[in-house]
Amino acid sequence: MAQQEREIFGPAAWSQALIAEDYRYGGKRYRVVEVDGELVAYAVYGYDGDAFHLMNIAVTTQSRGEGHGRVLMEDFLTQARAERAREAWLEVAVTNVPALALYRAHGFKDVRIRTRYYQPEDVDAIVMRVEVPGAI
Repeated sequence: MAQQEREIFGPAAWSQALIAEDYRYGGKRYRVVEVDGELVAYAVYGYDGDAFHLMNIAVTTQSRGEGHGRVLMEDFLTQARAERAREAWLEVAVTNVPALALYRAHGFKDVRIRTRYYQPEDVDAIVMRVEVPGAI
C-alpha cells in the first residue's frame, strides 16, 4: 500500500511507517482490489457505532476509469448498512473532481468546507454526508 500511496498522493502520501501504525489501530477497516496479484485500489474506513467514516478511496493511475472506486464505494455503503449505521461521512479535496463525482453519484451531499485541510498542498476539503438507506 505504501508504494501505491506514494504514486497516488505524491508529496502528501503517508510513509510506510504511518501506514503500518494506522493499520495496527483496530478501529479501521481496509478493502483492497487486486488485479493479477497487484494492488490497484484500496479503501480505508471506520465505524464509531453511529456513523461510518470513509478515510480514503485510492486508485492507481493506470487503473483509473475501470470502476474500482465505484466497487469500493458500494462495499463501503454495504458495510454501513450491515452495521446499521445511520449515516456516512467523508472529506475530499475540493480539487478531486473524479472523487467528488463518485461520492455525489452515491448520494453524498456537501456539508461544509474545511479550509487548508490537505497538507502540504494547503487545499480545502469538502465535508460530505449521506444517510445510509436500508440498514440490513
